[in-house]
Amino acid sequence: MSEAQTTKRALALLGPLVLSCGVSTLVVSATAQSLTPRLASSHSSRPTQTAAAQGVVETTCVRCHNNRAMRGNLSLENFKVSLAADNAAVAEKMIRKLRTGMMPPPGGRRPAEADLLGIPTSMEALIHARAEMNPNPGWRTFQRLNRAEYSRSIKALLRLDVDAAEYLPPDTKSANFDNIADVQLLSPTLMNSYLHAASEISRLAVGDPNATASEATFKVTRWVSQREQVEGAPYGTRGGLVVTHNFPADGDYIFRVSFHHETTGALYGSGRAALHTLEAPEQIEISVDGVRTATLEIDRWMHASDPGGVNLLTEPIAITAGPHRVAAAFIRRFEGPLQDLISPHEWSLASTSIADAYGFTSLPHLRDMAIRGPYAPTGISETPSRLKIFTCHPSLPSEELVCAQEIISTLATEAYRRPLTADNLDALMTLYEAGASQGDFEPGVRMALEGILASPHFVFRFEEPPQTVTTDTTVSDSFVLNELDLASRLSFFLWATGPDAELLRVATENRLSLSDELERQVHRMLADPRAETLSTRLAAQWLRLPDLEKIHPDVRTYPDFDEQLKLAMRRETELFFHNLVQEDRGLLELFTADYTFVNERLAEHYGIPDVRGDSFRRVSHVDSARHGILGHGSILTLTSHAIRTSPVLRGKWVMEVLLGSPPPPPPPNVPELEETAAAENGRLLSVRERMEVHRSNPACNSCHRMIDPIGLALENFDVTGAWRIKDNGAPIDATGQLYDGTPLTNPVDLREALVRRLRPLVGTFTENLMVYAIGRRLEYYDMPAVRRIGSLAAGQNYRISSFVVGVVNSQAFRMKNTSPTSQVEYLGGQP
Repeated sequence: MSEAQTTKRALALLGPLVLSCGVSTLVVSATAQSLTPRLASSHSSRPTQTAAAQGVVETTCVRCHNNRAMRGNLSLENFKVSLAADNAAVAEKMIRKLRTGMMPPPGGRRPAEADLLGIPTSMEALIHARAEMNPNPGWRTFQRLNRAEYSRSIKALLRLDVDAAEYLPPDTKSANFDNIADVQLLSPTLMNSYLHAASEISRLAVGDPNATASEATFKVTRWVSQREQVEGAPYGTRGGLVVTHNFPADGDYIFRVSFHHETTGALYGSGRAALHTLEAPEQIEISVDGVRTATLEIDRWMHASDPGGVNLLTEPIAITAGPHRVAAAFIRRFEGPLQDLISPHEWSLASTSIADAYGFTSLPHLRDMAIRGPYAPTGISETPSRLKIFTCHPSLPSEELVCAQEIISTLATEAYRRPLTADNLDALMTLYEAGASQGDFEPGVRMALEGILASPHFVFRFEEPPQTVTTDTTVSDSFVLNELDLASRLSFFLWATGPDAELLRVATENRLSLSDELERQVHRMLADPRAETLSTRLAAQWLRLPDLEKIHPDVRTYPDFDEQLKLAMRRETELFFHNLVQEDRGLLELFTADYTFVNERLAEHYGIPDVRGDSFRRVSHVDSARHGILGHGSILTLTSHAIRTSPVLRGKWVMEVLLGSPPPPPPPNVPELEETAAAENGRLLSVRERMEVHRSNPACNSCHRMIDPIGLALENFDVTGAWRIKDNGAPIDATGQLYDGTPLTNPVDLREALVRRLRPLVGTFTENLMVYAIGRRLEYYDMPAVRRIGSLAAGQNYRISSFVVGVVNSQAFRMKNTSPTSQVEYLGGQP
């Protein structure tokens, strides 16, 4: 669809809805009347020793950070500790490095720890005092629903599971999160995507008794093992895939399964090394909601050149409308280990490309499954979506309008996240009448629902400034969010979807902003299962878990690694963090916990006995090296290369993700580690030995002295996170010295050294929590609030809820500047 066509369609469908948004809503950044009440603060100024701190800066820091050397592109020759509040941007950089212990760097002259920490202590007190006099909550534009929020909002509104990736383009990330407002760009293509999604989803939700046959294809990722059972598939099966598919109407559907074939066109898994040569032929079963609906027998002689190719079709199968779980999986024909000469590869791609050789057992592999239909539709059954939508059923034509109004107003109030205005309802009823005139009651409701889902009120998260505005652009001020906007911020923060009925009711009654009520709602929402999004979205993005999708350890070196193991690793970390939220545990357990969550596949990988089945359960770690997040396979795998571990990636991950202080990028023209010598005297070098060769380059040495000891402390974990004692035949040497001089010999030493300096860990977690909560990157003027939240959490044993309550009570969460220019006025400092 062209840009002009997209705009025309949008205006035709949404014209009255767009107008009902109002100019003051769309132009969120308009300057407004000053509204800057003081929110409660726990900070109180402390005595400072600025003179002593200034002396340390001049005798230690300026040795490298001067006008001539300009280490780190920073000169402190003219920096005055007493004026830290006037140069807060630079001061905050210094505070971060000094609190982590990264400055002075390894090898440099290091004053006493108390003298070093006197610098950040003095500057923090001065910056906090100034921030109290001139609060700056920051500014951001309005947000739109990203993929994850869109899917969850549809689920809450219509009880319909949809994959937003089928409709919306990928979300742009900033600060590692996908909900940052200023990178959520709008375009005609994106607009068309929302319109298309509204049309398709409204049709699926209401159902279509006149639906024409169409085909949906689901591909098996090439990394999924076809030897083991896939999660969700029936017991006694292997391989295949499991999907949830929304069937548009009651009727007959045909299922097609396609198999991998060799380059010759012959079915893969049909040769001399195949189990297919047994008397019982291979079979694949199709099941719907756990009930077997078809069994297909695989002809070992099928060929890609056959009229039907390497595909099998079922007879038409009667299925009702709505979401159903569909599985296509092979019936397992063998038990016990395969007696292969070498370990069989688990990855489908590897098996089909290199495993068809003597010494391997080969099996047929599923490539994709397609669902085609409906044929001869017979109507629409009562689906969860229809039960949610149709709260009334008119028996007479005269009752249809009243019933439609009830349905539409209920849905729109929930979707718009605020009470419906008369103009809103009139616009939607116009759409209903247009749909009803072409069919009957249900098509009218469907048309109105499409309008709701395409409305700016649903797609965008507007935050209303005060009604009184000023045209004076020199005014730099802020305002408190109204109750409904506060409810939306809170629900998208904790649930990644809109407010529920109770939260909306409390906001409508103007009680949500009361401190006691707000805290009560926070605890209620954290106890709700929907708060799992704090693990699957906040923690996952903070810890870089999505990067696991890009990691594929070498199949010849790690033949047991497959997609099922990778998914189990990610799920372990998500469940681990979710447990901290649900049980309101202390943040320190993220680093020190002696327990984790595993299923049978992951327990086998870790060497944990007596765990059976796909379900995850809590287990205790006997080995202290596995304690906390640094022992998780997800972290250890995503910080490795395909064929070897990477102390650099692991050290960089700890510095950036946990400590919030990433190392600088490598200098240009420095060779990668793979390009250095890999063998010596006929023996392959260990990773540590190769690192030492790499560090012989003076351009690399200074940074690697800081990064490498962290990663080397984790060197006993291989690429897949399994424990080892040798690397290329050489005993693992994990010894080193942390940047602050602390000796390291193993993962336990590293963990204890990190926890000993608690402020950076607490501060980094708080920063990421705030970024995710408010939808913008943090700036130097946000740091006083970050430290205040950490200080309050310390008084409550760093319980997760104390951080969340601190963020929700912060000015950055509850207030907003009236314009972008407001935030550069902070204390006379530079942005």
